[in-house]
Amino acid sequence: MDMPPTHLAKLPLFPLQCVLFPGGYLPLRVFEVRYLDMIGRAFKEGTPFGVVCLTEGREVRTASSRGGHQGLSSERVAQEAFHEVGTLASITQLQRPNPGLMTISCTGTRRFRIHSHEQLKHGLWVADVELLTDDVEVAVPSDLETVSTTLREVVTSMAERAGGQAPIQPPYRWGDCGWVANRWCELLPLGAEQKQRLMSLDSPLLRLELVADVLDQTGLAKSLSDRG
Repeated sequence: MDMPPTHLAKLPLFPLQCVLFPGGYLPLRVFEVRYLDMIGRAFKEGTPFGVVCLTEGREVRTASSRGGHQGLSSERVAQEAFHEVGTLASITQLQRPNPGLMTISCTGTRRFRIHSHEQLKHGLWVADVELLTDDVEVAVPSDLETVSTTLREVVTSMAERAGGQAPIQPPYRWGDCGWVANRWCELLPLGAEQKQRLMSLDSPLLRLELVADVLDQTGLAKSLSDRG
């Protein structure tokens, strides 16, 4: 039996100002030339691309960042930097509503760590990455059960209000620490840096404990439940 790969070479990257978690849902509108061909090829071949959270730069390059207009240095404006831990994105749906525009839906799969990366001439980043181990399934302990039950209430309420189109879709794993923590991280109004730190943790139990601390300190669970 062939062993699954532990490394990927020349993985195309999509730097964003957000964090994708394993099992998460990510819709994207793609119109930059550097991504259109990459996304089309990935969808056709059934291969993933990597989502990484920006630490510097923007998701979309402006005219000034591409050509140094308005007296600004293109090197300074176009600078992009991102975290070394990201998540593979698998394209589940692709549409082309207009020439030069794609709308896609993606699901987060495995996390990875970048070992080296380079930017190609047309602006696309590619990287050699090590795939990180999937979260071990850890049962939600009794002292954190309310974190899971409250999430269930929030998701149920959101689905009812959205006609079944809530951002969190089945299969649901209410008893799994990593899954529950990841879904809370997507719902909570946390900063990108805080989400990145949580996503990068190897311990799903620790991730859930930290999420529980945020919920306790802020009362956000009740607020989301009331709004759901």
